[in-house]
Amino acid sequence: MVPMRQRSNGGPRTAVPAPAVVLAAATATVLAAGCGAAPEAAGRPVPPATSLAPPATALVTPEPGPADTSPAPAGNRAEDGGDGGDADGAGVTVVATGDISPRCSAGPGCAARATSDLALRLAPDAVLALGDLQYPAGALRDFRAYYDRTWGRLKDITRPVPGNHEYITAGAAGYFRYFGDRARPQGRSYYGFDLGGWHLVALDSSIPHGPGSPQLEWLTADLAANPRPCTLAYWHHPRFSSGSVHGNDPDVGPFWRELAAAGADVVLGGHDHVYERFAPLRPDGTRAADGIRSFVAGGGGASRYAFGPPVRGSAFRDDGHHGVLRLVLKPGGYSWGFATTEGTVLDTGSARCH
Repeated sequence: MVPMRQRSNGGPRTAVPAPAVVLAAATATVLAAGCGAAPEAAGRPVPPATSLAPPATALVTPEPGPADTSPAPAGNRAEDGGDGGDADGAGVTVVATGDISPRCSAGPGCAARATSDLALRLAPDAVLALGDLQYPAGALRDFRAYYDRTWGRLKDITRPVPGNHEYITAGAAGYFRYFGDRARPQGRSYYGFDLGGWHLVALDSSIPHGPGSPQLEWLTADLAANPRPCTLAYWHHPRFSSGSVHGNDPDVGPFWRELAAAGADVVLGGHDHVYERFAPLRPDGTRAADGIRSFVAGGGGASRYAFGPPVRGSAFRDDGHHGVLRLVLKPGGYSWGFATTEGTVLDTGSARCH
């Protein structure tokens, strides 16, 4: 059974189906996973997996439309925010990914072992797990049999959020039992914490989050009480995405509007099994120097999806690799890179906080 997802106004919403830079020596040797199709929830179409060989070339795309008609430059450096430079010294390393662990251990849609090996080699200070962590339904027995053997090795530093697949099991009970207090350190499925001079907010996009909802009221108060200059938020369903299976999700607009009003810097999501980086955007999707830069990092191990046409604001996209988003959060800025299980980094850049 596919779970019901709440609209931001509190009503029910039926869930819908859900060149390269060589890595440093410490991350160069990556164990590749075996390959097989990931099981999906009943009624969810499974997009065709992209072959792992040969590696696909990342798609660098400009924003379409009259607001910006200049072509995107070749290469993998950020074209939309300049170079953040040192951004005030050393920082903490964060690895982020979602859509991770099918109920299998070999095949093209079973790359959780390879992505978790990669994450271990990157030696992060924290892992941001972006939802849909255990397929097909987030059952506790499956978390223990599959996720725990791969990404479970990083459980002690993981800060998770649930996805729609976790809620196929009533109340996401398997997710909450597996992660325990890590899943709701403040007594609920959404929470805030500080890391390396940054404030981070972990949100639950599968429960009510519109005006008047407890979650949105909490977010407003949390952001107002945050004195730190840099803010990152993450949840499962991306506001902006060029993925052909899901794409843009305006239902999470209330999150984005609150974050934009508070001057937040970065938003992360998954749901589409691709990697995509967006230019800094306003809540309506137009570019702005003081907008929020977002990433879709859904290549954590399940079968990859294909892209549709690039949506407005898309700056870099790749649907040919499993991998993780590596962020270094510094007191005044951040850097990013999409590290693949093949041992390359397909997208890098840096920027200062607002």
